[in-house]
Amino acid sequence: MPGTGTLILGLGNILLSDEAVGAAVLHALAPIAAADPDLRLYDGGTLSFTLAGPIGDAARLIVVDAAAMGDPPGSVRLFEGAAMDRQLSQHAKSVHEVSLADLFDIARLTDSLPAQRALIGIEPQQVDWGDQLTPPVAAAVPEAISQIQALLRRWRGQASTRSGQQADRCDTQGVETHPSALSPDAKGH
Repeated sequence: MPGTGTLILGLGNILLSDEAVGAAVLHALAPIAAADPDLRLYDGGTLSFTLAGPIGDAARLIVVDAAAMGDPPGSVRLFEGAAMDRQLSQHAKSVHEVSLADLFDIARLTDSLPAQRALIGIEPQQVDWGDQLTPPVAAAVPEAISQIQALLRRWRGQASTRSGQQADRCDTQGVETHPSALSPDAKGH
Protein backbone atom coordinates (compact mmCIF):
# COMPACT_ATOMS: atom_id res chain seq x y z
CA MET A 1 0.00 0.00 0.00
CA PRO A 2 1.52 3.35 -0.98
CA GLY A 3 2.24 5.82 1.78
CA THR A 4 0.50 9.15 2.22
CA GLY A 5 1.57 12.62 3.17
CA THR A 6 5.00 14.11 3.67
CA LEU A 7 7.15 13.10 6.62
CA ILE A 8 9.77 15.64 7.67
CA LEU A 9 12.20 13.75 9.87
CA GLY A 10 14.61 15.73 12.02
CA LEU A 11 17.63 13.81 13.31
CA GLY A 12 20.24 14.48 15.94
CA ASN A 13 21.14 14.57 19.59
CA ILE A 14 19.77 17.71 21.27
CA LEU A 15 22.56 17.56 23.87
CA LEU A 16 25.34 18.03 21.31
CA SER A 17 25.14 21.67 20.12
CA ASP A 18 24.90 21.71 16.29
CA GLU A 19 23.84 18.06 16.23
CA ALA A 20 20.42 19.39 17.34
CA VAL A 21 19.81 21.31 14.11
CA GLY A 22 17.28 18.73 12.85
CA ALA A 23 15.10 19.31 15.92
CA ALA A 24 15.55 23.09 15.63
CA VAL A 25 14.31 23.05 12.03
CA LEU A 26 11.29 20.96 13.02
CA HIS A 27 10.34 23.37 15.78
CA ALA A 28 10.65 26.30 13.40
CA LEU A 29 8.46 24.42 10.89
CA ALA A 30 5.72 23.64 13.47
CA PRO A 31 3.53 26.68 12.67
CA ILE A 32 3.75 25.93 8.93
CA ALA A 33 2.93 22.25 9.48
CA ALA A 34 -0.01 23.11 11.73
CA ALA A 35 -1.65 24.81 8.75
CA ASP A 36 -0.75 22.04 6.27
CA PRO A 37 -2.47 18.68 6.86
CA ASP A 38 -0.11 16.97 4.38
CA LEU A 39 2.92 17.50 6.65
CA ARG A 40 3.94 15.28 9.53
CA LEU A 41 6.92 16.41 11.63
CA TYR A 42 8.85 13.74 13.51
CA ASP A 43 11.86 14.20 15.77
CA GLY A 44 13.80 11.00 15.17
CA GLY A 45 16.46 11.77 17.77
CA THR A 46 19.51 9.59 17.30
CA LEU A 47 17.63 7.03 15.17
CA SER A 48 16.51 3.50 15.70
CA PHE A 49 15.06 0.80 13.51
CA THR A 50 11.59 1.73 14.79
CA LEU A 51 11.66 4.66 12.35
CA ALA A 52 11.22 2.21 9.47
CA GLY A 53 7.44 2.33 10.08
CA PRO A 54 6.98 6.11 9.80
CA ILE A 55 9.32 6.22 6.78
CA GLY A 56 7.38 3.45 5.05
CA ASP A 57 4.05 5.12 5.83
CA ALA A 58 5.03 8.32 3.99
CA ALA A 59 4.60 9.10 0.29
CA ARG A 60 7.35 11.72 0.53
CA LEU A 61 10.27 12.04 2.97
CA ILE A 62 12.50 14.96 3.88
CA VAL A 63 15.29 14.30 6.38
CA VAL A 64 17.00 17.21 8.15
CA ASP A 65 20.32 16.50 9.86
CA ALA A 66 23.74 17.90 10.63
CA ALA A 67 26.04 16.54 7.94
CA ALA A 68 29.82 16.80 7.69
CA MET A 69 30.18 17.73 4.02
CA GLY A 70 33.43 19.71 4.12
CA ASP A 71 31.57 23.00 3.60
CA PRO A 72 31.76 26.13 5.77
CA PRO A 73 29.71 25.84 9.00
CA GLY A 74 26.06 26.66 8.43
CA SER A 75 26.08 25.64 4.75
CA VAL A 76 22.82 24.02 3.67
CA ARG A 77 22.76 21.42 0.91
CA LEU A 78 19.89 19.50 -0.65
CA PHE A 79 20.41 15.89 -1.73
CA GLU A 80 17.40 14.48 -3.55
CA GLY A 81 16.49 10.96 -4.65
CA ALA A 82 19.53 9.06 -5.93
CA ALA A 83 21.84 11.89 -4.79
CA MET A 84 20.53 11.40 -1.24
CA ASP A 85 21.13 7.66 -1.47
CA ARG A 86 24.70 8.25 -2.68
CA GLN A 87 25.36 10.79 0.10
CA LEU A 88 24.18 8.31 2.71
CA SER A 89 26.09 5.32 1.36
CA GLN A 90 29.31 6.83 0.00
CA HIS A 91 29.88 9.82 2.23
CA ALA A 92 28.64 8.56 5.57
CA LYS A 93 30.36 10.68 8.18
CA SER A 94 28.01 10.08 11.07
CA VAL A 95 26.28 7.26 12.86
CA HIS A 96 22.97 8.74 11.70
CA GLU A 97 23.79 8.44 8.03
CA VAL A 98 24.80 4.79 8.40
CA SER A 99 21.61 4.09 10.35
CA LEU A 100 19.50 6.02 7.86
CA ALA A 101 21.02 3.97 5.04
CA ASP A 102 20.04 0.83 6.98
CA LEU A 103 16.48 2.15 7.36
CA PHE A 104 16.35 2.81 3.63
CA ASP A 105 17.48 -0.77 2.99
CA ILE A 106 14.62 -2.02 5.18
CA ALA A 107 12.18 0.18 3.26
CA ARG A 108 13.52 -1.14 -0.06
CA LEU A 109 13.08 -4.74 1.11
CA THR A 110 9.48 -4.03 2.05
CA ASP A 111 8.89 -1.92 -1.08
CA SER A 112 7.98 1.09 1.08
CA LEU A 113 10.80 3.56 0.39
CA PRO A 114 9.24 6.91 -0.57
CA ALA A 115 10.02 7.64 -4.21
CA GLN A 116 10.24 11.34 -3.41
CA ARG A 117 12.90 11.72 -0.74
CA ALA A 118 15.49 14.31 0.13
CA LEU A 119 18.13 15.12 2.71
CA ILE A 120 18.68 18.67 3.89
CA GLY A 121 22.24 18.56 5.24
CA ILE A 122 23.51 21.40 7.41
CA GLU A 123 27.25 21.65 8.03
CA PRO A 124 27.92 21.78 11.79
CA GLN A 125 30.54 24.00 13.37
CA GLN A 126 30.69 22.13 16.67
CA VAL A 127 29.38 18.77 17.82
CA ASP A 128 30.14 18.73 21.52
CA TRP A 129 28.19 19.00 24.75
CA GLY A 130 25.93 22.01 24.58
CA ASP A 131 22.29 22.97 24.38
CA GLN A 132 22.60 25.81 21.84
CA LEU A 133 23.31 25.86 18.13
CA THR A 134 26.42 27.79 17.14
CA PRO A 135 25.68 31.14 15.40
CA PRO A 136 26.34 29.97 11.81
CA VAL A 137 24.17 26.87 12.25
CA ALA A 138 21.37 28.81 13.96
CA ALA A 139 21.50 31.27 11.05
CA ALA A 140 21.10 28.33 8.62
CA VAL A 141 17.70 27.28 10.00
CA PRO A 142 15.69 29.81 7.89
CA GLU A 143 17.59 28.71 4.75
CA ALA A 144 16.78 25.06 5.50
CA ILE A 145 13.09 25.97 5.90
CA SER A 146 13.17 27.91 2.63
CA GLN A 147 14.67 24.92 0.81
CA ILE A 148 12.06 22.59 2.33
CA GLN A 149 9.24 24.89 1.23
CA ALA A 150 10.64 25.16 -2.32
CA LEU A 151 11.03 21.39 -2.51
CA LEU A 152 7.45 20.84 -1.32
CA ARG A 153 6.12 23.32 -3.90
CA ARG A 154 8.02 21.51 -6.64
CA TRP A 155 6.92 18.05 -5.48
CA ARG A 156 3.32 19.17 -5.15
CA GLY A 157 3.45 20.66 -8.64
CA GLN A 158 4.53 17.27 -9.95
CA ALA A 159 1.70 15.58 -8.05
CA SER A 160 -1.02 18.11 -8.90
CA THR A 161 -2.64 15.74 -11.38
CA ARG A 162 -3.04 13.00 -8.75
CA SER A 163 -6.18 12.86 -6.64
CA GLY A 164 -7.77 10.84 -3.88
CA GLN A 165 -4.84 10.74 -1.46
CA GLN A 166 -5.57 11.12 2.23
CA ALA A 167 -3.26 13.53 4.05
CA ASP A 168 -1.59 12.88 7.40
CA ARG A 169 -2.28 15.33 10.20
CA CYS A 170 0.22 16.70 12.67
CA ASP A 171 -0.23 15.83 16.29
CA THR A 172 -1.46 18.63 18.55
CA GLN A 173 2.07 19.66 19.48
CA GLY A 174 3.15 19.80 15.85
CA VAL A 175 6.22 17.59 16.28
CA GLU A 176 6.14 13.91 17.14
CA THR A 177 9.12 12.73 19.11
CA HIS A 178 10.91 9.40 18.91
CA PRO A 179 11.95 8.14 22.38
CA SER A 180 15.65 8.43 21.49
CA ALA A 181 15.18 12.20 21.11
CA LEU A 182 14.22 12.44 24.77
CA SER A 183 16.89 10.23 26.29
CA PRO A 184 19.61 12.19 28.08
CA ASP A 185 22.03 9.32 27.52
CA ALA A 186 21.33 9.03 23.79
CA LYS A 187 24.48 8.71 21.76
CA GLY A 188 25.26 11.16 19.01
CA HIS A 189 27.88 11.04 16.29
